Amino acid sequence: MSAEPIEGRMTAASEDGVVVFLIGMRINSFAAVRSWLPTAKAIGPMLAELSREEGSGLLGYKSLLGGVREAYLVQYWESKEKLLAYASAPDRGHRPAWAAFNRRLREGRGKVGFWHETYVVPAGSHESIYMNMPEYGLGRATGVVPVGRRGDRAAERLRMS
Repeated sequence: MSAEPIEGRMTAASEDGVVVFLIGMRINSFAAVRSWLPTAKAIGPMLAELSREEGSGLLGYKSLLGGVREAYLVQYWESKEKLLAYASAPDRGHRPAWAAFNRRLREGRGKVGFWHETYVVPAGSHESIYMNMPEYGLGRATGVVPVGRRGDRAAERLRMS
């Protein structure tokens, strides 16, 4: 992973299917720190846990802000099975964090919002282009190759797989 821009036109190296998982929270009341701060702090340890474990299924992620009230993550996963296995594993960080969040959510009466969306993208149904960019998004998660290797046009890259 390079922080320096890679000159030219690149595309994500992966031709396999991917699961894109978006997850975020919205602070509805800044004064309700006890409702939203523990949620924000729980995310880092879960990402560290997944990043440490080879074979966890997490390919990569990007943290983003949607203004002052919203924070979210874009995550790239190998499969929906690995994502769901992590979410439901009793010995992993997600289950206790989810239980604690649900308690705070009920007690907070709307002070913090939460959302997630999951997209299962089969092979041949995604393409990307990065021009004069460091590795980014799916390209950061799976590596990048010159565009020509996978087709010069988006339509060609979508037909490749």
